[in-house]
Amino acid sequence: MPDSSTFIDLRSDTVTVPSQKMRAAMAVAEVGDDVYGEDPTINRLEERSAELFGKQAAVFVPTGSMGNNIAIKMHTNHGEEVVCEARSHILDWELSMMAWFSGCLARPVASPSGILTWQQIAPAIRAKNPNNAPTSLISLENSHNMAGGTVYDLATIDDICRNAHALGLKVHIDGARIFNAAVATATPVSRIAREADSVMFCLSKGLGAPVGSMLVGAQDDIERARLYRKRLGGGMRQAGILAAAGLIALEESPARLCQDHENARAIAEILQVDPARVRTNIVIFDISKKGMSTAAFSAELRKRGVLANGINATHMRMVTHQNVTREQCRQAAEVAAAL
Repeated sequence: MPDSSTFIDLRSDTVTVPSQKMRAAMAVAEVGDDVYGEDPTINRLEERSAELFGKQAAVFVPTGSMGNNIAIKMHTNHGEEVVCEARSHILDWELSMMAWFSGCLARPVASPSGILTWQQIAPAIRAKNPNNAPTSLISLENSHNMAGGTVYDLATIDDICRNAHALGLKVHIDGARIFNAAVATATPVSRIAREADSVMFCLSKGLGAPVGSMLVGAQDDIERARLYRKRLGGGMRQAGILAAAGLIALEESPARLCQDHENARAIAEILQVDPARVRTNIVIFDISKKGMSTAAFSAELRKRGVLANGINATHMRMVTHQNVTREQCRQAAEVAAAL
């Protein structure tokens, strides 16, 4: 088995490490007590995030899952329903926090591409009456992780938001990789987010910061979000050390995401995955004809110096990022193709 330092790691873009510029900025970051609102670097990051997304305010949170669940909490009441896509992160990968923390029921709607339309959502909307829990929130995931990094077009987002707001419903975007979606569609994040009530996005993953996500939205909502962050144990103190890396990620990393997308398409070509399905930095491929579990397939890849995970019993996922080169991506794809 190869030495661990030589593995080509395509398990996720969460494995990225901070750049030397980020490390240097962290070492000299201005700090204060953020719970008192006195950390100047955190304040700059929050102000810049709100500005980039065209929202009134923003709050820094340790993780994307925390940001999503705070958003759900601030838009809902106990005993209500949240419409989301059937493979969405908030449903499958956040430990049932929608129920545990917000007291809400997920109303999943399946879409082959992971992209919902209002025509798909409308039948799942439940009005308040004596026999059912009312819908209060629609959550969209852009890009959609488990659908292979698929992205929404603006008309679809706008149509969902317009119809939801007409019914008094809120719309949250799980934008963990929204900058990938912005690059793929050549659209500013402010335009993608324009009609949504809140957006969570990650500074880590493709942007390469070591820790942190942001939640942006209306001023009143974000003020409540700070209280929910505290309840979840997310009230950090001299967190400007982390925000310093986040500022660099926010300002400099989006411009290079196109390289990750090109590397993903190189993988897809070798694995004979339909290139139309690879819009961003995620490639999902079917190994069912191999007659091997994804756990076993991952183990065989590891023996050959490649790290990748299964997302279910029959499908594998490879995610490109700043710490793998084009040649490494091709090499990993050739190993997988040979298997």
